[in-house]
Amino acid sequence: MSIVLENVQLERSDLELPLLVAGAAHRPVVWRHAGPVSAERFMAHVQAVAEQLPVATAAVNLCEDRYAFLVAFCAIALRGQTNLLPSSRAPQAVAEVMAAHPGSYALGELALDAPPAHYRHLPSLMDPPTEGASSTPSLPADQVVAIGYTSGSTGTPKANPKTWASFNASNAGNLRMLHDSVGKHFHVVATVPPQHMYGMEMSVLLPLLDDVAVHAGRPLLPADVAAALAEVPAPRVLVTTPVHLRALLESGVELPPIDAMVSATAPMPVELAKAAEARFGAPLLEVFGSTETCVFASRRSAHDEPWLLYDDVQLHPQPDGTQVRAPQLDQPMTLADIVTLHDGGRRFRLCGRHSDLLDIAGKRASLGDLTRRLQAIPGVQDGVVFQLENGDALGVHRIAALAVAPGMDEQTILDAFRQSVDPVFLPRPLKLVGALPRNETGKLPRAALLALL
Repeated sequence: MSIVLENVQLERSDLELPLLVAGAAHRPVVWRHAGPVSAERFMAHVQAVAEQLPVATAAVNLCEDRYAFLVAFCAIALRGQTNLLPSSRAPQAVAEVMAAHPGSYALGELALDAPPAHYRHLPSLMDPPTEGASSTPSLPADQVVAIGYTSGSTGTPKANPKTWASFNASNAGNLRMLHDSVGKHFHVVATVPPQHMYGMEMSVLLPLLDDVAVHAGRPLLPADVAAALAEVPAPRVLVTTPVHLRALLESGVELPPIDAMVSATAPMPVELAKAAEARFGAPLLEVFGSTETCVFASRRSAHDEPWLLYDDVQLHPQPDGTQVRAPQLDQPMTLADIVTLHDGGRRFRLCGRHSDLLDIAGKRASLGDLTRRLQAIPGVQDGVVFQLENGDALGVHRIAALAVAPGMDEQTILDAFRQSVDPVFLPRPLKLVGALPRNETGKLPRAALLALL
């Protein structure tokens, strides 16, 4: 496959791309401890760490501090190795990924109580390197720099290799979207971990591949988000999720002026998008993609229902989903999402996932729509509807639900649910829980949902 870079078409096998491509040596890459880290200092740290890494083909990048993750990511890639990004940092998830890559090691900045096998502690990044970076190295365009794993929300996490060329291509679409909204230079604060592909795109690739700087932390509590935003200059972009955004609104916290909000990992309710824009005075940009494809479309959720495709992306609806063709994909990828195309194929509406569509007693519904209706019941703070794996005597798969609704009981919720859905789609069982088992990005792994039942 070939790619277009600055209007020049090159074959990937003949191409190398810089590891850090934008801006002057003194431009900030990361804001850490309320101060900037320059591109020159960052690359010096990368080269110093790369020299200390063992001979291997792959490494699990477990760094929690975003600056440490960036340094480790680039150092691993500079050694010709692949960053392994498990769906979570839970010991079992890490062990499974390492078992699938014999000879791999794990790298992190923390002294863990129960570290995984072959764990290496990242050298301190607090002190300036003894020497500055001699130059910015390049990587082969076809080098697999990362393998991201799906969240497991629909089953077993799956591996998705990413080359350096594919990351460059997918990042170009995100940059165009943000440049149109914010301008050429901005500073990112992200509540999502860098190991997740959404966090990788919005908080790792952006500062590497454009004149963008990112805050090193991963603030979760509303007060911490406000503090992190205050530590970076304007213009500011908040990269977050619907779960984190709702918490910010409900907390009443005052945020420094922000210029845009970006959201992904779960559908953004229109009411939440409108409330966030009204409260924080900035556009909310929802992005659409997957671990398999990276981001390939966006919309302003408070105003637009259809999604706008990035440049050179094409969708081809199929009976079992949608085929995606995009600059970052060597081959077309088929997703389980069902869409309808509009505006000559430049926009699309999402109709649900093929696996979410229900057909019971000749009646149809989608799990996504049922979940939205559950969450809309007054008093329900959070909830999810999902289908069980084993069918009954007639082969019908039952529907179950979990709800967070303090002060309510199951029957009250079912009675309210009955007002908006056909009785055949009422979840049984419906169980009240203290909290849904959301992971770091707000997703709900299927195994965790089943465990609560």
